[in-house]
Amino acid sequence: MHVLRTGSADLSARRARGIVHRTRGRSNGPIVRLVSPSDVGELIKPFVFLDYFEADPAHAPATGFHPHSGIATLTLLLAGRVYYEDSTGAKGVIETGGVEWMRAGGGVWHTGGFAGTERVRGYQLWVALPPELEHSPAEAQYLGAEEFQRRGPARILLGRHETAASKVSAPPTMNYFDVTLQAGERWLYQPPKGHTVAWIAVHQGSVITPGKVVQGELAVFEESNGAIEFEAPGEAAFILGSAVKHPHDLVLGYYSVHTHRGALEKGEANIQAIGRRLSMEGRRG
Repeated sequence: MHVLRTGSADLSARRARGIVHRTRGRSNGPIVRLVSPSDVGELIKPFVFLDYFEADPAHAPATGFHPHSGIATLTLLLAGRVYYEDSTGAKGVIETGGVEWMRAGGGVWHTGGFAGTERVRGYQLWVALPPELEHSPAEAQYLGAEEFQRRGPARILLGRHETAASKVSAPPTMNYFDVTLQAGERWLYQPPKGHTVAWIAVHQGSVITPGKVVQGELAVFEESNGAIEFEAPGEAAFILGSAVKHPHDLVLGYYSVHTHRGALEKGEANIQAIGRRLSMEGRRG
């Protein structure tokens, strides 16, 4: 068995960090909603929303222009190709392994859909922004697979792990990794100081950590700064999030999450104004 260590301590001497919540989400066609701000998002905030999507491009519905404020979204493409366009003027195609990071801040509209012929798989994550960023100017980054560093079995999508860091300009209080383990491999993840929130979602195989988490399942770990050990009985792949817990309320709009009612009203007014501009330009369809 291959063991990846992140320190000299004996793995077996550590107390296992328990799982406090599991879910398989709710399916709606090609999308499985694993986290919403009104349910699991309260447990793992700043991670407040997570969809897993998988579909044949020929039968997948297009996503029209829609708005966000108060959050950032990260779309991870595990397989296939997707196109994107947003109200900042950016447009293009993301290939397998690529990422769209859209910091909505005070307001943005974007759209996208499946492209090409390969079956498309991936995740879309929303993160709640802190007060100093929830009305910041919109910012978009579109990064190919080759632009992300690895440390051991983890590809660093947000944040950093040991010597590897992401290019994405996310708040520095969160990590988000794309992890692949070979059969029999073990890996120990020590979250940074203050990262008491941690969770995984498995999209291939299963992992033992210490309970078994299987494909299609999301598991939330107990709040602590303790390390988490993963063991893969067979080849496995999952996403992992850890963070300093978002200390603010989640005040919800239809496409927005803010820290208080006044901030939500300001964000929704701004996205309405952007929507009117897009309509005048003939871009909303």
